[in-house]
Amino acid sequence: MNLKGKACVVTGGARGIGRKIVETFAEAGAKAVYAIDMGFDGFEEVTAKYPAVKPFVLNVTDSAAVREAAAKIWEAEGGVDVLVNNAGITRDNLIHKMSDEDWAAVLNVNLTGVFYMGREFGPRMIERNAGSIINMASIVGITGNVGQSNYAATKGGVISMTKGWAKEFARKGAQVRVNAIAPGFIRTPMTEKMPEKVLDAMVSKTLLARMGEAEDIADAALFLASDRSSFVTAHVLSVDGGLVI
Repeated sequence: MNLKGKACVVTGGARGIGRKIVETFAEAGAKAVYAIDMGFDGFEEVTAKYPAVKPFVLNVTDSAAVREAAAKIWEAEGGVDVLVNNAGITRDNLIHKMSDEDWAAVLNVNLTGVFYMGREFGPRMIERNAGSIINMASIVGITGNVGQSNYAATKGGVISMTKGWAKEFARKGAQVRVNAIAPGFIRTPMTEKMPEKVLDAMVSKTLLARMGEAEDIADAALFLASDRSSFVTAHVLSVDGGLVI
C-alpha cells in the first residue's frame, strides 16, 4: 500500500495515534502530510525525519479558522486526497458528576470539530471526484461505557455522521469514500492516564489478550486512505483485538 503523490490532512497529528498516522502516511510516500494540532512540543524529530510532514496549528472547534485553513491547504497542494479526523479529547466522569463544561468540551472537539473539517474538505473532494475521509470513532461509540456519556455520545455521532457522509458525498457518483475506524483500547498517552485495573480488565476481555498499539490503528488508516480500499465506503472498521464481537 502506498500514498505516492497524495496530499493528506490529519487532525490531532502531534501525538499518540495521530502522530503515528502522520508518520505512516509519510513513510507510504505521501507528497504532503499536514499534521494539524494545537501545539507541537517534541515534534521536531518527526519533521526532521519526514520532509513531507507539515505541522499546522489549528483549533478544529473554530469554524472560521477551519474554513481559512482548508482553503489555504487546498490551494497549496492543488487538492487534498485524504482527510483523517482524529482529534479528540476525554473528560470522563459519572453523569451526576459531569459538568456542563466537560460535556461541551468533548462534544466541541470530538463531534463539532469533525463536522467543521468535513464541511470544508468534503464538498471540495466531490468537485474533484476523488477523496478518502477517515473518521476516528471508538468501540465506546458502539457499546457505550460507564463514566463516558460525553465521549460515547460523540463517537456514536461520528459513526452515524460517517454513514451519512458516505451517502451524501457519493450522491452524484463522486468517488469520495467515507469510513470510520473504531479502536479498542490502544496504548497512547490518553490511555496511560487510566487506572491500571481498568486497563487490565479490558485486556482480559480482549481475545488477543493485549492492548493495541498506535501502529495497529495507523495501518488500518493507511488501508482506508490507499487505493487498495477503493470499493470500501460507509464502513466502520473495528480494530480492537476482539474486544467487541
